[in-house]
Amino acid sequence: MFATTPLRIVAVSAGLSQPSSTRLLADRLAAATRERLEAEQDRNVEVRVIELRDLAVDIANHLVSGFPSATLREAIDAVTEADGLIAVTPVFTASYSGLFKSFFDLIDNTALTGKPVVIAATGGTARHSLVLEHALRPLFAYLRAVTVPTSVYAASEDWGSSGDEYTEGLPSRIRRAGGELASAVLGRTVSGASRAPGLDDGEDAVVPFEQQLADLRLD
Repeated sequence: MFATTPLRIVAVSAGLSQPSSTRLLADRLAAATRERLEAEQDRNVEVRVIELRDLAVDIANHLVSGFPSATLREAIDAVTEADGLIAVTPVFTASYSGLFKSFFDLIDNTALTGKPVVIAATGGTARHSLVLEHALRPLFAYLRAVTVPTSVYAASEDWGSSGDEYTEGLPSRIRRAGGELASAVLGRTVSGASRAPGLDDGEDAVVPFEQQLADLRLD
């Protein structure tokens, strides 16, 4: 029987500038997820991107008053009712932005239980890439969401880069993360330890956090 209810993918972008590399990364992750979902099943796919910069005043008012505006309430509902979530933040002081954290502070810590999520971040240098593991992944673990194995960090030099024989380029990482989110939305098991490698995977597709820390060199 053909399912008529569309699959809903929501991307949250905490970029402040316009145009924003954070929004661009959110758009590309959403497009990769949509492409994989449309290739693997017959339901329509709806994608929505929520720009937190447009909700900044509403978020601040809610934190003070405890009452969300209609626009903010609708955005929160879109996030909690999505079949899959993409969360993208710029890096500030080696962590997620205050606007990003303030928005997710307004979401009940059981509202995202079991929801598949791709976490992603943008920054000026690759040195901040571990923000995904030491800040974003614990945040969504607290919210009881299920983050897919591949997280995506885009430094300034990653845009327009296809990678080399030792590293994956940004487009490849985006495709892999989108594919993992699509699989999770469709109820398929996604495990960084046991999943079969795909076409977009390199030899070191998923690097354990402990290994990343061991390999990190600080000048």
